[in-house]
Amino acid sequence: MPAASFFTEIPVPQQRTFHGDLFPTTLSPKPNTAKLVHWDVSSLAEAIKAHKPWLDSLLHKSGAILFRGFPVTTASDFNDVVEAFGFEELPYVGGAAPRTNVVGRVFTANESPPDRKIPFHHEMAQVPKFPAKVFFFCEVEPGKGGETPIVLSHVIYERMREKYPEFVERLEEQGLIYTRVLGEEDDPSSPIGSGWKSTFLTKDKSVAEERAAKLGMKLEWLEDGVKTVMGPIPAIKVDKSRQRKIWFNSMVAAYTGWEDARNDPVKAVTFGDGKPLPADIIYDCLNVLDEESVAIPWQKGDVLLLDNWAVLHSRRSFDPPRRVLASLCK
Repeated sequence: MPAASFFTEIPVPQQRTFHGDLFPTTLSPKPNTAKLVHWDVSSLAEAIKAHKPWLDSLLHKSGAILFRGFPVTTASDFNDVVEAFGFEELPYVGGAAPRTNVVGRVFTANESPPDRKIPFHHEMAQVPKFPAKVFFFCEVEPGKGGETPIVLSHVIYERMREKYPEFVERLEEQGLIYTRVLGEEDDPSSPIGSGWKSTFLTKDKSVAEERAAKLGMKLEWLEDGVKTVMGPIPAIKVDKSRQRKIWFNSMVAAYTGWEDARNDPVKAVTFGDGKPLPADIIYDCLNVLDEESVAIPWQKGDVLLLDNWAVLHSRRSFDPPRRVLASLCK
């Protein structure tokens, strides 16, 4: 049966239109499909497998797909949905956020405290090996707030280049250096609280050094942790599949959010020559990101699929409860 027999695009109030395309694309079960499909997670998985090329093309066009109203209720259900897409799993090596494995390929999203905002970023943009696809799943709706705003990266690049051409040119020429101090164990009070054992998926310092070296990351061991230096690494990339430049970095996230007992956010990211970034431009970039973003309130069972080449994401503060899970794919 055609995809239209299973899925239908629905409008949501927060959607925006870019060049004639709705962002994000939002799919729900086709009305009156009860006679054709007994909707459970296995039938959803089968529909995804059967219509994978169509879903891929939708994702390529929009950059983000929100699946709403499907029978996805548990972390295990979410894992089945991720598996149905057939993307290869990406190990979370070099990432900053504290995360816990839940089941299969499913992890908690950033576990930092609910009163902390997480600024816009491409997932793992501060390391060379980053996911191509990012899945999120709302297992428990937020009490209040807690949206995951998303924004198209090429739109941000174009606006920043128009407003600050010299700054963007310098970013393109030099890239960025990211510096972070990691403790031995995870610090759940910090948005970048992944300890070095979690960051490199090992308790062995020599293995951590090998894995850091593969990323091009330098390590400087301290009494109670390690200082990591990554870069210079590109801040602007070319999305070859769409033939456009993208604002592919964690600059704003690092400069405004990489703060805890060990880290000063202003020192967390610099130009590729080590010189400091201009605070006024960074904070104006925050405004540009907010202006262009879409923030759809989570509903239980929502699955959000992002093309990490096309879309930056963030997290608003919230009143508990809230449980959003994630999965990263190559």
